[in-house]
Amino acid sequence: MAFLEISNLKKTFGNQTAVHDFQMNIERGEFVTFLGPSGCGKTTILRMVAGFESPSAGVIRFDGRDVTHLPTNQRNIGMVFQSYALFPNMTVAENIGFGLKVANMPQEQVRSRVDEMLSLIKLAALGGRYPWQLSGGQQQRVALARALANKPQVLLLDEPLSALDAKIRVSLREEIRALQRELGITSIFVTHDQEEALSISDRVVVLNEGRVEQIGTPSEVYNFPRTRFVASFVGTLNLLSGVVGDPSTGQIAVGNQNLVTTHPMTGAMAGQTRALAIRPEAIVFEPPQPGRNSLTATVEEVNFLGAIVRIRARLEGAVISLDVFNDPNQVLPQRGENVTLGFSRENLLVLE
Repeated sequence: MAFLEISNLKKTFGNQTAVHDFQMNIERGEFVTFLGPSGCGKTTILRMVAGFESPSAGVIRFDGRDVTHLPTNQRNIGMVFQSYALFPNMTVAENIGFGLKVANMPQEQVRSRVDEMLSLIKLAALGGRYPWQLSGGQQQRVALARALANKPQVLLLDEPLSALDAKIRVSLREEIRALQRELGITSIFVTHDQEEALSISDRVVVLNEGRVEQIGTPSEVYNFPRTRFVASFVGTLNLLSGVVGDPSTGQIAVGNQNLVTTHPMTGAMAGQTRALAIRPEAIVFEPPQPGRNSLTATVEEVNFLGAIVRIRARLEGAVISLDVFNDPNQVLPQRGENVTLGFSRENLLVLE
């Protein structure tokens, strides 16, 4: 039995359905990220798990216990908000210990637990400071420590890094993941940032318009997107339209160029149009090779991006981007030049 079970969860606001029959099982100690654009329902689901919103239908269980209609203070969760939500009139130590005092923990135990949390977040010397005396990254560490001080069963993080600058976001997300692993706490992280989701998660849930598009490991979601939405939202992807030739052998044509995919075309029939996808990094310049796909195209743009160079090339009815590593000794094609693009049959994805 999974540690956190969410079954047929639904949320409506008037005539608007924000979440449609969401269900998922999360294992003890797992780090799961809800990923999607604004308004996709990810925060609404998190708030229902926290007890801030009541589901219109469905069941939520923690370790076999039905908590669907329990108030937040009876769920044993820790919550980290985007805005930090620290008390400005309290010191760092007082903020961390606030929930412990509310729970009537003895003063000596509160002091010991606060010291432990300050050490855990590497701010042991700053317990006497006030939030306004800290950087944004330090304030979010304090918010994390406060959420963990009560030893919650589940840690919920609602876009905790979105207010920070890029460098701090990268370092802090690594710290959050390291702490989560160290403590072994079941965690749900909400973000619209695909890089955050892919870099720290055990599994990613991609949401769109209140529905699950795909659940999988970061590698599965990135390399094998199930739908057109996932393909376009997670990473950069080339989307093509192909006409099925022989679905049993993976034959499909883009314009007048024939390709082969190793991925099943379930339910496809000859002559049908299917959406195809190829990652830019899967494509190389090469002459036609046996057992690999080839497309001829004309270079439209060559964009220098630092470590990589992104090249856009046009073929009949579509534009393809490919990424090559920046090598000063490599001669790149010029605009207007005809090129042959190669990629493996495994890298030609067929979308639902």
